[in-house]
Amino acid sequence: MSVYDFTVRDIRGNEVSLADYRGKVLLIVNTATHCGFTPQYTALQELYERHKDKGFVVLDFPSNQFGKQAPGSSEEIHQFCIARFALTFPQFEKVDVNGNDASPLFVYLKESLPGIMGDAIKWNFTKFLIGKDGVPVKRYAPQTTPESIEEDILELL
Repeated sequence: MSVYDFTVRDIRGNEVSLADYRGKVLLIVNTATHCGFTPQYTALQELYERHKDKGFVVLDFPSNQFGKQAPGSSEEIHQFCIARFALTFPQFEKVDVNGNDASPLFVYLKESLPGIMGDAIKWNFTKFLIGKDGVPVKRYAPQTTPESIEEDILELL
């Protein structure tokens, strides 16, 4: 099994097969627009810009599960991110990452790479690094900055 086995909805509600990203290094992030970690969007965009031509993609999944810090519709979140951070990497519909309604993709990611608190994601901006084969390689805590994982990304590229 790999992330390529999952279909998700993009920011406009269209189904997207993650198999479309086959052969790329992915960083899957659950985000929020009103969180203390929201400024990480800047570093995520910079990482994406520096390495997208080598086959690196950031996949952004907003989640309102932590302190209701991702209010609004998926489209409102998208517009905020474009206006405030000039994001160009793919964004997807808001998802639950924990609980009974958790996105199947995040269930798989958590089972593949449990965190220090078990499977649960503890907050916004938890990051999952995925190899070119679609298999999760490493999980990073919310406070881990995107720039601090650049070396791991480069190793996979």
